[in-house]
Amino acid sequence: MHGADDTIHRRIEELTGIKESARDGDERATGRQHAKGKLTAHERIALLLDKGSFTEVEPLRRHRASGFGLEAKKPHGDGVVTGWGTVEGRTVFVYAHDFRIFGGALGEAHATKIHKIMDMAEAAGAPLVSLNDGAGARIQEGVSALAGYGGIFRRNTRASGVIPQISVMLGPCAGGAAYSPALTDFVFMVRETSQMFITGPDVVKAVTGEEITQNGLGGADVHARESGVAHFAYDDEETCIAEVRYLLGLLPSNNRELAPVERSGDPADRRGDALLDLVPVQSGQAYDIRRVVEEIVDDGEHFEVHPAWAPNLVCSLARLDGHVVGIVANNPSAMAGVLDIEASEKGARFVQFCDAFNIPLVTLVDVPGFLPGVDQEHNGIIRRGAKLLYAYCNATVPRISLVLRKAYGGAYIVMDSRSIGADLALAWPTNEIAVMGAEGAANVVFRREINAAEDPDAVRAQRIAEYKSELMHPYYAAERGLVDDVIDPRDTRPVLIRSLAMLRAKHADLPSRKHGNPPQ
Repeated sequence: MHGADDTIHRRIEELTGIKESARDGDERATGRQHAKGKLTAHERIALLLDKGSFTEVEPLRRHRASGFGLEAKKPHGDGVVTGWGTVEGRTVFVYAHDFRIFGGALGEAHATKIHKIMDMAEAAGAPLVSLNDGAGARIQEGVSALAGYGGIFRRNTRASGVIPQISVMLGPCAGGAAYSPALTDFVFMVRETSQMFITGPDVVKAVTGEEITQNGLGGADVHARESGVAHFAYDDEETCIAEVRYLLGLLPSNNRELAPVERSGDPADRRGDALLDLVPVQSGQAYDIRRVVEEIVDDGEHFEVHPAWAPNLVCSLARLDGHVVGIVANNPSAMAGVLDIEASEKGARFVQFCDAFNIPLVTLVDVPGFLPGVDQEHNGIIRRGAKLLYAYCNATVPRISLVLRKAYGGAYIVMDSRSIGADLALAWPTNEIAVMGAEGAANVVFRREINAAEDPDAVRAQRIAEYKSELMHPYYAAERGLVDDVIDPRDTRPVLIRSLAMLRAKHADLPSRKHGNPPQ
């Protein structure tokens, strides 16, 4: 018996040493990672998950490839750490590239580990977070490595709308590898250390002659402000990962659950006196819609998605009486709040996400129309603007729209109007719902009369006033049943909370079909 004890103790000691060696890695490689301002895979996971909650899967996996020196280098883990843990007590699955091993490059064994954890996340109905820091496909393994990406993409697509998928970019992501983050729900990036591009600066220079740095081509701010690929950009990994944790706290674990409720001390019946001063009565005067959102939601807290891209439309996750809602709002402080190509695509994607994960939608409307221009038309404002329309029409979650001031033309219809299926359509007494602004309407309807008049300016002013009084007064839409009620702005919060409570049990079925064919 004593001999048996010695054997098992030796085996346990050996196992412990192997696992510690795999976790700690090469000391010099760790030093190089830290010198770049980057954490190791295990350090990142420790920041993401609750302390002591991480359970690793396949830490001893090794590749079986040979050739090009691979047979002499078979580290445990094969360059990716996979497993699960908890965030605020709720299960979350994670995989993290270990850049210290093969530069985090994806090989066959590496990919198989990721496939397994993705399948486990979907089966368990829990969010999946990928901590990306890899150099793409492992060239020495050839097409086997590329096939591994195909398996990831297929699983990203299958899990879309089933579990939340979050990609955190903490290093380079080039070539086909960039398509996995693009298939997920949210992309986080860290300035200076993370980049995403299909073809790198060297290839760009060889093909087009353009010279550009990695960050200039695909850095965090480029994707957060210009391309819209990244939803969030932060200065350091610690802040970035802390914000991932915060976002997870706003999301349900899967599409069969509701987002967690978190009660606050903010009274449900609190009136918003400040709203009377935040929104100017004059429709042409700018203001920041985010201040309005802060006044309405619990404790003034909202988590804005894509804050730097298409700022003329604000998309945020927030709570009303503890329940998570998605807020879509025109922002008159940016481009007068018009809808353009980028705002339409931003809004459509957000609406689809909220609908997939049972998050009610509140739409705050103050929109002068779609952005006119040759570039907009030639770049497809019709098909791309239709994405937002399609997303709203297809959404079955509770939907409430509130017109604050102007709501003109097709943009009014698209911004979740009653006619496309909003459950409740409300308005403030400052609303102007019309085909177009009074000035433009008068110039079209009374053009001949104005041109023939001795005093065109006087006639134009008269006709504008008449048009406003007859077709744009605050109760015109309400009188025709297009708005359910005109409310005191100060009552916005309690009215929304009561309305959402009523709609919480809403059930709506879409027609039987394989899937729709949304505009592209």
